[in-house]
Amino acid sequence: MSDTVKQNTAEELNDLDDVEAQLLSAMSIDDTEELPVYKACAGSNLSNNTALAEMHDIVEALKTVFDPEIPINIYDLGLIYKIDQQDNGDIHIDMSLTAPGCPVAGILPQQIADAVATIDGVGKVDVEVVWEPAWSIERLSEDAKMMLEML
Repeated sequence: MSDTVKQNTAEELNDLDDVEAQLLSAMSIDDTEELPVYKACAGSNLSNNTALAEMHDIVEALKTVFDPEIPINIYDLGLIYKIDQQDNGDIHIDMSLTAPGCPVAGILPQQIADAVATIDGVGKVDVEVVWEPAWSIERLSEDAKMMLEML
């Protein structure tokens, strides 16, 4: 890769950082306010001796959910912080949002829970929005960074 391309990519990422900072500032919640709580549930208990879903399949289901304002799936956006799979097939997912004032905050967790609950070998799915650590552009996957450069 040439130095010019590297420089342009770094400049574009700096521009993205500036845009992110402006968006987060415009959508931020005053520190004196309590951050909203968003949770969603889907699925049901698995019967005994059911084979558990593979983590790869769970990730692929997460990649079917997109932030409607950004044409990148929520997994590559870095919104998924933790996926815990229990021995009984239940799944707990911690996720975040790009900003506390995200307009799809009440919808996105349910879309995620519903998508994961459709996988064979998954029991109950709980999705919880967490605010720490705050989402940042560094959480983007390499694929997401490439997609943003093309926009």
